Amino acid sequence: MRKQVLRGRLNIEEMKRHKVKTAVYFIIRAFTVAVLVNSVLGGKWENTFTCALTLALMMIPSFAERRLNVSLPGVLECIMVIFVFAANILGEIHAFYGKIPMWDTVLHTINGFICAGVGFGLIDILNRDRRVNVNLSPVFVVLFSFCFSMTAGTVWEFFEFAMDFFRGTDMQKDTVIDAIHSIALPEHEGVVTLENIKETAVNGKSLGINGYLDIGLYDTMKDLFVNFIGALVFNIAGFFYLKGRKKHTRFIRNFIPKGE
Repeated sequence: MRKQVLRGRLNIEEMKRHKVKTAVYFIIRAFTVAVLVNSVLGGKWENTFTCALTLALMMIPSFAERRLNVSLPGVLECIMVIFVFAANILGEIHAFYGKIPMWDTVLHTINGFICAGVGFGLIDILNRDRRVNVNLSPVFVVLFSFCFSMTAGTVWEFFEFAMDFFRGTDMQKDTVIDAIHSIALPEHEGVVTLENIKETAVNGKSLGINGYLDIGLYDTMKDLFVNFIGALVFNIAGFFYLKGRKKHTRFIRNFIPKGE
C-alpha cells in the first residue's frame, strides 16, 4: 500500500515537471476516445478497432519504462504518441493518407528516425552496463541501430501486406504508372516493355485511370527508402554523438532511451 502511494506521488510530481508531455497525452487521448465513442455509436466497428488499438499503442512508452527499466526522453514520448495518432486516427480514419499526398512519406521517415533512436538507446544501454563485459565501438552501435530501424520498417510492411491480403484493405497504397517491364506476358520471350500506357481494363471494363495500376510495390519500396533515410540521418548524428562531439549533437539526446 505504501509503495502504491509513493508511486502515485512520484507520478504526480512527474506530471508537474513534464507539463507539455502531460498536455500532449491528455489532448490526444481525449480526442481518440471521442472518435472511439462516435465510431461505436455509428456502428463503425473497423474504426472502433483502430481507436482501441491506438489507445493500446499509446501505452507502450510507459509500459517500457516500467518493465524494461529504461527512461524515455519527454520529446521521444511525445513524438511516439503523436505519431501513433497521426498514423491511425488522422491517417486511417480521417483519410489523411489520401487527402495529403506526403502524409504517408513523412510518417515513414519519422518512423525510421524514431526506431533508429530506440535501437541506438538499447545497444548503448548494454554498452554502458558495467555488469556486461562488452565495449562496443561507435560503428557497431550505429550499425545495430540502423539494422534495428530497417527491420522494424520491414515488419510493418509485412503487416500492411497481411492486412491487404486477408482483410481486403489498401494499406499498401496503389500507384498509377505509365510503363511496366515483365517476363510474364503470354506469347513473348524475355523482358517485354510496355510504355505510354493510357488505359487499364479488367474483364473488358475500363478502370478509368490514365495508366497501369501498380498494387503496392511502388508504395512499399518508397516507404522502405524513406525509412532508410530517417535511420541514416539519425545514425550519422548518433555516430558523432558517441565520438564525444555531444555539444554539436545535443538534439540527438532527445531521442535516445537511457537506462535507469
